[in-house]
Amino acid sequence: MNTSALKIVFHGQNAANFRQGFESLIAPEHQVLDLSDALDQAGERAHYETADVVIGIKLSADMPQPLQARLFHAPAAGTDAVNTALLPAQCTLANCFGHENAIAEYVIAALLMRHVPLARADQDLRQQRWTYWAGRPTALRTELGSQTLGLVGFGHIAQTVAQRAKAMGMRVHVANRSPITHAVVDQSWTLDGLHDFMGTCDAVVISLPLTENTQGLVDAPAIAAMRPDAVLLNVGRGAVIDEQALYEALKAHQIGGAVIDTWYQYPTPTQTECAPSQFDFASLDNVLMTPHMSGWTSGTVRRRQETLAENIGRLSRGEALINVLKAGSV
Repeated sequence: MNTSALKIVFHGQNAANFRQGFESLIAPEHQVLDLSDALDQAGERAHYETADVVIGIKLSADMPQPLQARLFHAPAAGTDAVNTALLPAQCTLANCFGHENAIAEYVIAALLMRHVPLARADQDLRQQRWTYWAGRPTALRTELGSQTLGLVGFGHIAQTVAQRAKAMGMRVHVANRSPITHAVVDQSWTLDGLHDFMGTCDAVVISLPLTENTQGLVDAPAIAAMRPDAVLLNVGRGAVIDEQALYEALKAHQIGGAVIDTWYQYPTPTQTECAPSQFDFASLDNVLMTPHMSGWTSGTVRRRQETLAENIGRLSRGEALINVLKAGSV
């Protein structure tokens, strides 16, 4: 089968995470180049503008433009930092998943922490305190399997979380743009019934991408509809949950707590340390804060590399691409 040689550029530090060993997954005739975030080193601008494939997470008006690109491939699921209006007409936009197993494990681990206090039990026993000794009425724990898990959205992540939750014995409720009928879903709502859905769950997981339709979807009324002991977990995008509404609800102990992995402010190449929000979530005792780590495993990197390589192979052979978000013109 005839294939064409492609110029492939990995743009920036994020894309560089998927670079090691990548050549072993693609045909040897392809040219692979590493470009800095700023694209300000000698020759980088020209390479970016003449690449057949750009692997990166950002495209904005203040950058050089990928004039010859036939494929702009995000090495992640989110493409909200890619201005699609700047893609040339012939360029297809695609993304990667492969993080759903890792995120599902994170969600189950975070939920189990609320029912199986291993760290506290260990810490106390080291001080000769038998806090959770079986037989003490005050030592009784709750069980995750007796609870109802709510999923807002039912994409790759939510479906994998649902399977893990059912294995733990949980009931699974879903709120989604379109109706859901699935073997692991006990009950579902469309998004116009979001408030009713929120009130049925012991824990609610947000795994939606950030779009015009999802920004601020989980607002103050939606949070107010939750049970007072329920926990809210965000592994999608920070701004899907209204920042101020979430902070105020947690500060007032309006809900049982939150597990937040995706945030509102992030480090930049010039500011490598920053607070994750304009509000002081760190002062709250009912929130578990993690630095956007839920999907970041060696397995995720490998699976995303395989997706990138698969699409590059397809492009070079003139075959239909996978994970297409916006098709280019032929």
